Amino acid sequence: MKSLTAVASLVALTALVAACDTHSSPMAPGRLSLNAELADYSDWTTPVNLGPVINTAGDENRPAISKDGLSLIVSTNRPGGYGGLDLWVSHRASVDDPWGPLQNLGPNVNSDSAESAPTFSPDGHRLYFHSAKTGGCGAIDLYVAHRHDKRDDLGWEPAENLGCVVNSPYNDAGPTIFEDGHVTTLLFTSTRPGGPGDFDIYQTTRVGDEGEFGPPTLVPELSGPFRDTRTTISRDHLELIMSSDVNGRPNGIGGQDLWVSTRAMTSDPWSTPVNLGPTVNTTFFDGAAALSFDGTTLYFFSNRPGGSGGNDIWMTTRTKLHGLELARAK
Repeated sequence: MKSLTAVASLVALTALVAACDTHSSPMAPGRLSLNAELADYSDWTTPVNLGPVINTAGDENRPAISKDGLSLIVSTNRPGGYGGLDLWVSHRASVDDPWGPLQNLGPNVNSDSAESAPTFSPDGHRLYFHSAKTGGCGAIDLYVAHRHDKRDDLGWEPAENLGCVVNSPYNDAGPTIFEDGHVTTLLFTSTRPGGPGDFDIYQTTRVGDEGEFGPPTLVPELSGPFRDTRTTISRDHLELIMSSDVNGRPNGIGGQDLWVSTRAMTSDPWSTPVNLGPTVNTTFFDGAAALSFDGTTLYFFSNRPGGSGGNDIWMTTRTKLHGLELARAK
């Protein structure tokens, strides 16, 4: 499946050329992303299981992959944690090396409750995730932990609740974070009232690194009378892969599938999500994907046959066929 059609790429490129000038100030939000990569890709390959170093007889799910592709965080209930689901990290020396043993992120992140759905900030210094630990705003809340060294997988400071402007008395989970110029957007899924389904997709924004996130708003084109949950977004912010059940969405395959939505510019609404198809999805439960920074690898969890236990982490890849890297105007 191609991430963008030729027409959408041409529209986006034209918009960028018109917007660029000789100044180096941040691009206004809503235009094509500064580091946009207009590329076509091959179809996704048949997924492979990450094997017993990552997966156990228990549950491994909701992965996150770092920008350099060297750190993989998963949520797992394997023995040795603090209780329920914990966040654990695996490291590798290069993208061609195998993954190392998982290590628990420790008590600054994990608790005796459930921590899940991690995602890295673009600069690698923050880790967003959700937790059901006590003392928050609702049943499940969004949290963030900070580290000074983005290469220190175990250097996270105590996680902080994102507060009750973002979080609600309901379930707020599955964060995705991205930056468009000077505006940071946080996407997440929530059971708060006002949406068409039991879990719907919301977003909130802030200006600058130190600003506060505002009240979340529903993303209607990604929300329906279904269970719409975890999202992951491409580096140019023009391709989004999400988890959704198949009760009501056409062309579904299993209990939950992975779906893709695109847009030509960051100011455009997302397209109607399209199922990734039977090469990636199965008649089992497939979801909570994490897309690599170069857009060629997709990590997700599934309870399909051939794994180590309950939910396992799987990986599918695609090849960039051609593309145009767009640099910031100088």
